[in-house]
Amino acid sequence: MSNRREFLIRTLPAAGLTGLASLASLRGQSLGGDQALFRVEVDLVVLNVAVTDRRGNYVRGLKPINFRVLEDGISQRLAAFGEGNAAPVRVSEISISGSPEAVKDELPANLELPVGESFAGANVFVLFDTSNFMYRSFVYAEDAIADFIRGLDEADSVALYGFSRNLTRHAALTDDRLEAVKGLRRSVAGDETALYNALLLTLRDAAKVSGRKVVIVFSNGPDTASTVGPDDVGAIAEDEGIPIYVISTKDLNKDPISSNAFRRITARTGGRAYFAKTWQRQSEAFVNIREELASSYTMAYYPQPNPNRSWRNIEVELSGPELSKYRVRTRNGYRPKI
Repeated sequence: MSNRREFLIRTLPAAGLTGLASLASLRGQSLGGDQALFRVEVDLVVLNVAVTDRRGNYVRGLKPINFRVLEDGISQRLAAFGEGNAAPVRVSEISISGSPEAVKDELPANLELPVGESFAGANVFVLFDTSNFMYRSFVYAEDAIADFIRGLDEADSVALYGFSRNLTRHAALTDDRLEAVKGLRRSVAGDETALYNALLLTLRDAAKVSGRKVVIVFSNGPDTASTVGPDDVGAIAEDEGIPIYVISTKDLNKDPISSNAFRRITARTGGRAYFAKTWQRQSEAFVNIREELASSYTMAYYPQPNPNRSWRNIEVELSGPELSKYRVRTRNGYRPKI
């Protein structure tokens, strides 16, 4: 089935529209002035789902039968499922609680699904704030990011981007950790901060990549030069199914405008915001994100018939009273396009 939607956002000035128009699943149409209409086609819905206990520890070892996915209250049939960095597989190939009987799968065998070894691991896009706001902590930030890159799972790939007023792609998506760290070391301090412009361009690159992908933003906070807002960018990431994680080097209450924006865009995409003033806390945040990548679940489904042509709410529940004590985090939903 084909689900399509039209979503109006403010974008970068005309000079920046050429790059944005090439976004893999976003197609732009000039409307005049500084606006463009982007269309996002939604067929297969892919969810990244984190499950934690009350202490924040990640819960592993769950199976498709342990989850219930609802879209606008309509129960969905999972087509593919994976845990951590392992390649997702068709649900029909997963046994229930160790039983040799597989989960019933009524989907056609030739249906396109994100399964197989080519979908193992995550495609991690690290977006590093190199503006003058980061001047004092620049070296410490580089070291924390380098440690994060070196510690990624073998199946993961990573890209390293820097931004101040403009975005610089220091290292394209690669499984070569040394190359990514070399790209990081090539970054230099800049001037003003156009975080949301850079994030939008990063989402453009991420949308071209098959499989699981996440964006990690490391920033001091204030955006002084963007022409696109955080909620517009968050909506695109939400529809694309790309979780955004933010590590801010400021305390939560130091810059409430930026802090609230970070919390909104991470919550709606299924990511998480960290407010880490010291390099120790920043390193801890990276460790936590790396653990989440290795512990979360990937689920995919083709939506059941639904007359709703606007926002579709997604809920992921755990089945069984013994699992009710756990917390589930994923994106809030998406906007299909007709």
